[in-house]
Amino acid sequence: MLRVGVEVGGTFTDLVAVGAGELVITKVPSVSSAPDVGAFRALTESGLAFAGITDLAHGSTVATNAVLERKGARIALIATRGFRDILLLQRHDRRSIYDLAYRKPEPLVARRDIFEVGERILADGSVLTELDPAELDRLIRAHLRPGAYEAVAIALLNSYANPAHEHRVAEIVRAGLPGLPVTCSADVAREFREYERTSTTVLATYVQPVIAGYLARFQARLAEAGFTGRLSVMQSNGGLMPAEGMGLNAVTALFSGPAAGVMGATRLAGLSGYRDLITFDMGGTSTDICLVENGRPGLASETEIDGLPARTPVLDIVTVGAGGGSIVWADDGGMLRVGPRSAGADPGPACYGRGGTAATVTDAHVIRGTIRPTAFLGGAMAIDAGAARLALTGLGRQFERAVETLADDAIRLAEANIVRAIQLVSTERGRDPRDYALVPFGGAGPLHAVRIAEALGVETILVPPCAGVISAYGLLAADYAYYDSATRRAELEEGVEATVRQAFAEMCERAERRLAEVGLSGTPSLDLVADMRFVGQAFEVPVALPVERIDRLTAAEIRTLFEAAHERLYRHGSGAGKRVEIVAFRLGAHLPSAALPPLKPPAGRFAAGNATVVEGGRRFDCPIRARATFAAGARVDGPLLIEDSTSTVYVPDGWRGTIDEHFNLILGRSP
Repeated sequence: MLRVGVEVGGTFTDLVAVGAGELVITKVPSVSSAPDVGAFRALTESGLAFAGITDLAHGSTVATNAVLERKGARIALIATRGFRDILLLQRHDRRSIYDLAYRKPEPLVARRDIFEVGERILADGSVLTELDPAELDRLIRAHLRPGAYEAVAIALLNSYANPAHEHRVAEIVRAGLPGLPVTCSADVAREFREYERTSTTVLATYVQPVIAGYLARFQARLAEAGFTGRLSVMQSNGGLMPAEGMGLNAVTALFSGPAAGVMGATRLAGLSGYRDLITFDMGGTSTDICLVENGRPGLASETEIDGLPARTPVLDIVTVGAGGGSIVWADDGGMLRVGPRSAGADPGPACYGRGGTAATVTDAHVIRGTIRPTAFLGGAMAIDAGAARLALTGLGRQFERAVETLADDAIRLAEANIVRAIQLVSTERGRDPRDYALVPFGGAGPLHAVRIAEALGVETILVPPCAGVISAYGLLAADYAYYDSATRRAELEEGVEATVRQAFAEMCERAERRLAEVGLSGTPSLDLVADMRFVGQAFEVPVALPVERIDRLTAAEIRTLFEAAHERLYRHGSGAGKRVEIVAFRLGAHLPSAALPPLKPPAGRFAAGNATVVEGGRRFDCPIRARATFAAGARVDGPLLIEDSTSTVYVPDGWRGTIDEHFNLILGRSP
């Protein structure tokens, strides 16, 4: 079996292939206007035979960009009469409370494209007003003419409790407009909270034709080249889904790239016995941070994009605009800043020699001495050190700093931004970062890891091999996954056990059916979470329920689990005499992918040498070694720069480490 992962990032497109005793790694510049072109180029330049690829896993920012750039499909929304303006009303909160010109996020569907139908289902699922098919037929003839829209979203009131009317509307629309994609809210987010459910449905509908078109073009090019294997797509929840299944709920593809990196880092760190992690993926455009506990990345039930809520499971990742391509600049107050704007892949940092003139973090590393121009990407990409110096010279004059010193200042600012983001997922959520191992990856992550660890008080750093392509590796390491949710309110009292078992059985049946529909077979492993709260609370606490004991679980045990989870979040959880209720259930079904061989740093044309590094006001010589020259068990002492074809690790003075049997570099402070 030859398995290939291709991940499209903001600056580079990465490929990792494993099978038949070989490991192939390829990096090519991304093509922002046509991500599939960059992905296909990576496959071509890898030299792999397309006909020999059995599984191709893919992650890209296509869905994300479609929303951010407002380049999705033109869609219509069908809502219950009286609820046409729900996407405009939104919630009463304000993102900027002191901004007098503040405007709520613009919906993806214009008001003129929202249509009402007369029907009403109550919160208990009973029907108050029946749907009139004749009225819907008139609406289709009058407004949903062929060619007017590329997709239709349906979000009716209380359809989470009874989806019968939504499914009937979908049948009528499909009959009247054959071939037009139709998305029902009950199939995307079967949960209460009308605005969030409608927003999620609209997002899924908006990106579905974009995703379908992208995958169709990519699959056609693959077929022409001889590919006959299975194409899968990474989802925001950290699981894969065959390409055919993305039409079921395209909103799950919104954050596929960052999710793949977390899964790859978690798998590699787990080989060495590390299960409590802080991963940070520093690529060309941004840094993505995730907290992993007991080998499981945090999973949030809701996220948002461009201010619009999406009620879909997503790895709990915090993103900050600090990457290798982040631009170094001076603000109006005369302060040095780094990011969030990025030079991206085109034109990229000044040192790439593609016309970029803005100074970036990568340019700063070249000038400071922590990136060797002759060894970037294993020597496969030329770096113009003169262009990097020129880009930083103007800022150096403005701040009356030597260019090398200013470069070090910029790097320290980028690191401070990342430290703050890590505190958001750790300290501010009641987790002490010192209890975790820091796992840096991405092309730039290992260059910054030690100084970030020092700022946080972290004692252990694990740098995986081939750190610059861990997101592509994560595409191969991830399981196939399907997530389902359902609002089912039930107060926690005697007899609630039957409700829990019934909800679990119904969701298991739906999961098995969905997995079978996309050609996945086998017995999935299952996770069940109940969203719970004290009666009267506005928001819920996710509580993991033991699936293996679901038939024997008692109301008292469920309450104990809830109080423990509430205590972890809010530092109080016992509520003697307080009523507790379950609000919703969430089921995750996972089918494991095939086992993977460990990553091993590839040999390359690396020459040992020395670099002159400027850091913290000091200038010193730093030895350079190729990572492939370190055998398992080898010791590493700082100061040292360790290069491979995907990234560079900076080990400062005062730190040392070892290469373990899985080729992970474990760093700690020198005794």
